[in-house]
Amino acid sequence: MLRLKFDLPLLMGLLILCAVSLVILYSAGGENQRLIVNQSIRMFVAIIVMLALAQVRPDSWFRWSPYIFGAGLIMLGLVLVIGYTGKGAQRWLDLGLFRFQPSELMKLGVPMMVAWVLTRKPLPPQSGTLVLAAAVLLIPAGLILKQPDLGTTIMILASGTLIIFLAGFAWRSIGVLMLLGAIAAPFFWTMLHDYQQQRILTLFDPWSDPLGAGYHSIQSMIAIGSGGAQGKGWLNGSQSQLEFIPERHTDFIFSVFSEEFGFIGVLMLFLLYVGITARGLYIAYYTKDTYSRLLAGSLSMTFFFYVFVNIGMVAGMLPVVGVPLPLISYGGTSMVTLMAGFGILMGIHNHRSLMSR
Repeated sequence: MLRLKFDLPLLMGLLILCAVSLVILYSAGGENQRLIVNQSIRMFVAIIVMLALAQVRPDSWFRWSPYIFGAGLIMLGLVLVIGYTGKGAQRWLDLGLFRFQPSELMKLGVPMMVAWVLTRKPLPPQSGTLVLAAAVLLIPAGLILKQPDLGTTIMILASGTLIIFLAGFAWRSIGVLMLLGAIAAPFFWTMLHDYQQQRILTLFDPWSDPLGAGYHSIQSMIAIGSGGAQGKGWLNGSQSQLEFIPERHTDFIFSVFSEEFGFIGVLMLFLLYVGITARGLYIAYYTKDTYSRLLAGSLSMTFFFYVFVNIGMVAGMLPVVGVPLPLISYGGTSMVTLMAGFGILMGIHNHRSLMSR
């Protein structure tokens, strides 16, 4: 008889987060029951994927890393040639029955491949290994940026960079990488579309265009501030219920949550995110082999980086880059990808004594 293996503390934290998502989505979606049904179905599929991947041994991911990464690169190339275009972006492959977004696969494929590259040589990594790891990181990031998808590009860069930092290298190398990043910044700036550049510039003065580029940030900050300490109560947020907040059930759902549950609710939600991240880092710390440790550490910290970017974005401290609030915002693809990552994390914990690389 097949016995499912999973990490109970991590599973409980994720299920609580999913429950919170359904509660706040009901309000943010204008009490649309169909929205809740759709999100529940997506959650169910994501949880099944997570539990299935939790049964996979980490040495399998080590062997499969180059193939997953290679397949992802091929699909990213196909997106630029024959990809489906929607809302001004060319990000999907139309497979007939459904559309697939290869950049979501690379959220897992890139950290897997970077960890694979680094663990094949002694650590801390030397300059040649770092150059190869940087190439693994920058090539898919460049392809995704051309779609354009700035938010996913940032998340993929973060996931790979975190692994490089976790692998450990000299402060001199960190300085060199920072210098190279500063040199490359003007080049990446020219690759951004006009509206993306405008979003970054508007960060410093959203009131310069209150009805245009700065509208999202201004309305979001008003909602967050009006929540006060205890919030206005579930279904009673004026900014959200009167539809002043744009994308309130997706990227800006944190604004709705803040207005209705206030600082106390935000603090509890933040502690839940911290607890899930801490459990992931605990798993990474007690994992014996280097590949699994680097991958587990990256998956855990990237999850928290998602939270940091989304909250910073809706609070007006970071540019609006289209990063959803993890496992809270409405959407299926991102949720399945995140849960798949947690499934890999659980699998690492379940089989932590099987590898010695």
